[in-house]
Amino acid sequence: MVIKMENQFNRRDALTKGATGFGSIALATLLQQDANAEGVVKVLHHPPKAKRVVQLFMAGAASHLDLWDHKPMLEKHHGEPSDFGEAVEAFQNGLGPWMKSPFKFSPSGECGKPISEVVEPLAKHVDEIAFVHNMVGKTGVHSQATYLQATGFDRPGFPGVGSWISYALGSIREELPTFVVLPDHRGFASNGPKNWGSGFLPASSQGTAIFPQRENPIEDLRPNAAFATPAADRDGLELLQQLNRKFQSQRTGDSRLEARIRAYELAAKMQLSAPEALDLSGEPAHILKMYGLDRQNATYPDEINPEEEAEYFGRKCLIARRLLERGVRFVQIWSGNDNSFPRRNWDSHENIKRDHGPLARGMAVGASALLADLKQTGLLEDTIVLWTTEFGRMPSTQGSLGRDHNPYVFTNWLAGGGIKGGISYGPSDQWGYKPLDREHPTEVYDIHATILHLLGIDHKQLTVRHDGIDRRLTDVHGHILQDLIA
Repeated sequence: MVIKMENQFNRRDALTKGATGFGSIALATLLQQDANAEGVVKVLHHPPKAKRVVQLFMAGAASHLDLWDHKPMLEKHHGEPSDFGEAVEAFQNGLGPWMKSPFKFSPSGECGKPISEVVEPLAKHVDEIAFVHNMVGKTGVHSQATYLQATGFDRPGFPGVGSWISYALGSIREELPTFVVLPDHRGFASNGPKNWGSGFLPASSQGTAIFPQRENPIEDLRPNAAFATPAADRDGLELLQQLNRKFQSQRTGDSRLEARIRAYELAAKMQLSAPEALDLSGEPAHILKMYGLDRQNATYPDEINPEEEAEYFGRKCLIARRLLERGVRFVQIWSGNDNSFPRRNWDSHENIKRDHGPLARGMAVGASALLADLKQTGLLEDTIVLWTTEFGRMPSTQGSLGRDHNPYVFTNWLAGGGIKGGISYGPSDQWGYKPLDREHPTEVYDIHATILHLLGIDHKQLTVRHDGIDRRLTDVHGHILQDLIA
C-alpha cells in the first residue's frame, strides 16, 4: 500500500539539523523541558513524539481471528480436519476441525483493512491504526502471559509498564497520579494488582486503581465517618506528617515510607481534583452518546450483552480521556476479569460468538469514541493508544463453537503519538496459527521498546540495579519497530 506522508518541520527538526552551537544547546534545553523533575530521566534521550499512553487490555485472550486477522483459508476449509503440518501443543483440547469466524469481515478505510463486524465502530479509525499481527508469547497460561504483556516478564515481582514510565518521566501535573488503572467492574484479571505494581521501583510509581462504577471510586480517598470533619482530617494529616518525617530520617534508603508520604500528599490534592475528573455530568449529550452512555439508569439482562459492555467500557474510556487531558501520564483500561463463568472475559473456550460478540462490540464503541475524542481535542497527536491481550486463540475448534489458547501468534494494535496508521505489520500464516515469518516475530519487548522510544527514552538506558542485575522493562531484548513510526 502507499502511505501518504506530509512534510512536517517543527522546532525540534530545525534544532536537530542544526546540530552544533546554539542549536544543540537549545535542543538539550527542550528535551529537558519535556522530561519532568520527578522522573529519573532528567533529559530525554531524543526528541519525543508522545507524552502519554493509554493501554486497553483485553483479559482472557481476545481472538485475533475473530476481530482483526481475517483468514479466507479458514472460510474455505471450515469443518475439515485441522492439519498444522507439525505437532501442536494445545492448552486443553482445541485441535478440532478448522473453524471460520462466526463474524463477517469487511474492508475498511482507505487502506482497505478487513475487520470483523463486531468491531465495526472502529472501522472509521483503521487509517490511524497500526496492526501488529505477528505477536508471539511464551506461554498459554493466563497468569504468566498476562504478566508478560503487563510487565515484560512472565513471573511476579516486576514493575508494570506504566510504573516504568512513571518512574522515568514523573508526573505532568501534581494533582493526579502519574499512572492510573481502571479495572473491569466485575473484578480483577489474572494476577490482579500485581499487573500494575511497582516491583523493585519506588512504591510511588505503582498504578492507582479507580473503579468509576462504584459509589466510592477510590478507596480511602475521603474519611467515611460523621465525626471526621475536614479540620480534624487536616490536623491528623499534619501530625502524621511530622511523625513520618521523624521516622524516615532514621531509615534512609527505604522508599516505602517516602512513597506513603507522597501518597498522602497526593491524596490531599486528589480530594479536590479526582471527583472533578470523574464527574461526567458536564459532558455534552453527544459525547456521552458517542461513548455509549446515553442509557442512564438502564437495567440489563443477566446474559452478557453489547449495550451493557459498551456502557461500562465506554465510561472508563471517557474517564481516561479526562484523566489524560488533566495530566495523567499512563492510563490502563481492563476488559474482562479472571475465569468467571458464564463468561465475562475473553477466554472463549466454549462459544466465540456468544462471548466475543458482546465484549467486542462494547469495547469497540468505547475505543472508537476514545480515538475520536482524543483526535478532536488534539491529544491523539502526542498520546499513544495500545490495544493488548495476553495471547490469541486457535484456528481449530474446541468443542464445536469455541477456541483454545494460542500463544504462538496474536494481534496488538497502536494508534496516535507518532504511530503510522493504516498499516498491517508482520502477517500471520494462512491459518492464523503462527507468524508467516517464524524467524522474525514481534514480541512484547519490541512493543515496549517502541513506546519508550516514542516517549523520548532509549529502552536500553532505562535500567535499575536489582539483585546484582541491571534490570530494564525490555529485559535483554527489544527492537524498535521503525515501520510503525510515522
